[in-house]
Amino acid sequence: MVLLIIFWGSSFVVVKQLLNVGLTPIAIATFRFLLAGVLFLVALAIKKLVSPTYRLSVERKDLLVLLALALTGVTFFFTIQYTGIQLAGASIAAIMVCLLSPILITLFSVKLFGDKLRRKQYIGVAVAAAGTLLVVLADLLNLEGSMTFLVGTLILLSTPFLWAGYSLLGQKIMKKYDAFLVVAYVSLIGGACLIPFSLAEGSFMQLFTMNPGDWLSVLYLAFTCSLLGYYIWFYVLKKAGATASTFLFGEPLITAVFAVIFISETLYPSVIAGAVLIFIGVFLVTFNNRKNQA
Repeated sequence: MVLLIIFWGSSFVVVKQLLNVGLTPIAIATFRFLLAGVLFLVALAIKKLVSPTYRLSVERKDLLVLLALALTGVTFFFTIQYTGIQLAGASIAAIMVCLLSPILITLFSVKLFGDKLRRKQYIGVAVAAAGTLLVVLADLLNLEGSMTFLVGTLILLSTPFLWAGYSLLGQKIMKKYDAFLVVAYVSLIGGACLIPFSLAEGSFMQLFTMNPGDWLSVLYLAFTCSLLGYYIWFYVLKKAGATASTFLFGEPLITAVFAVIFISETLYPSVIAGAVLIFIGVFLVTFNNRKNQA
């Protein structure tokens, strides 16, 4: 899990570096997931050779679910996330995605599945909301009123909603099929759905102008963050259970450290304070939720 949060935490900074050399958010997402899709197909072919009984097919009625997962978890999610990184920065994106998603998943579970929240969990939601407000208004509070930063943080607010929807939608189908198989198909379909957007903005042609260093960065995102990252994730869940997911709360810290060192991002005191509040809120909500489930 430590290795995983290093991979996923550093990905925000790698994306920012690719944006700095002129690639668009849609182009980065397209190239990453097309390459990741190919890598996943190779991995599935190997799994099939090793275990001939491994199931590669899915039922026709589940194809629409896979498409919905691909759109919410890849096509729209990463286009919006990478746009947010471009406008607001890598650290802000990590805080929004990694810390707010557990809160929203819990709240949606209450609405959709009738789960109950305890008093401390309601307090946690309120604390996390206050922290989010601090992060969103960070630039204004530091008297540098950048509209770009504000727009970027507002755009990033939609990413935890998309991830929560993706996570809840995928719960049922991942019980029916091998989770790695689902993620492989979602990555491939999501990458394919990005192609029309990349062609429409003219960024698909950047495929032919990228230098070897740019391709290494895309390969890093595709291999370590997608293929290897999800393999580690499902392996750890199988061995250690859902409690291992608490490690993911350290991901924004990894991102912030890498962002400060490699791309010289500035972390405003209000951003740090907001992140701490969100972390406390997440702890109150998820800790009590796991205690109830136990």
